[in-house]
Formats: sequence, structure tokens, C-alpha cells
Amino acid sequence: MEHFKDSTEAEVALVLSNNPEAFVIQRADNFEIPSHIFDRNEFYNTDNILDLLNDLDIDLIVLAGFLWLIPENLIKKYNGRIINIHPAILPKFGGKGMYGDHVHHAVMGAKETEGGITIHYVNEKYDEGEYIYQAKYKIEPGDSLEVIKFKGQQLEHLHYPRIVESIIKKLPG
Repeated sequence: MEHFKDSTEAEVALVLSNNPEAFVIQRADNFEIPSHIFDRNEFYNTDNILDLLNDLDIDLIVLAGFLWLIPENLIKKYNGRIINIHPAILPKFGGKGMYGDHVHHAVMGAKETEGGITIHYVNEKYDEGEYIYQAKYKIEPGDSLEVIKFKGQQLEHLHYPRIVESIIKKLPG
């Protein structure tokens, strides 16, 4: 939202969340961006979200911290236009249950010397869509969970907006 607030190329037109307590809802309010909170039934058993996206003429769906599989109706309509960011270098440390601290604990437990992020297209499986961009950081001996998370977040904040912008520029129309 911060990156695109003054952009002439694109706008964040809507924020969707399944978590009414998510900080992104407050952030959307701060940027005067509409938001919609949905539950599992609405997401998987209706076309309400698809209709909302169609009504707003949404071109690209950008996920951040969203843990549910995307339903077939959205995958079909937005094939190649849904992206996600994952806090590890895929294919390692991906899949169901691999998010947030679970990923970082797994990386630490495996005694990896590098961590990183993967920006990827979304398909019908967790973390298996085509990779768009990966970036790495060095894990030093003695790095704590908080240090590893911080290093990854630095990469996320540096690269995700830039990659989203590059994808937007390639979209037709």
C-alpha cells in the first residue's frame, strides 16, 4: 500500500482478509482502501469474492500472509495473475503448515547457512506455483529466530513491491 500510494501505474483497490483482527485491515483504513472480511464458507462455497473482484476490475491478486488454498474459481479466472511471497527458498520448507515461524524454526533446525524468500505464482497447491523471484540472506552462527525473521522481512520489503510492480507493467491493457 505504501509503495503504490502515489503510483500512476497501479493502485491497491481492495484488501481481502479472512481474519478480522489482521493488521492489514487497519492499514487499509489508514490508506483509505476498502476492505472485505470473509469466512471459509463465503470463500469456498460462493462466488462472492470472485464477483467482488470482477466488479472492481481487479487485474492482479497479491497475497501476503494468507494461509488458505485458493479455490478453483479464482485460480481459473486469475490464472497467472495471483502471486504470493514465501519466507524461504522454495522448494525447501514449503507446503501445508509451512508459514511464518514454522518455516524459520525448520530452517534453523536444518542448520541451513542461508535463508531467503520466494515470490511465486499461485496454483491449486501450497507453494508449488512457478517461481518469479528468489533472494537469499546469510545465516550466521548464533543468529536467533528474531534475527532470521528480520533478515527475511528486509528482503520481503525490498523485493515484493518491486516484483509486483514489474508484473503489473507486463499485464495486458
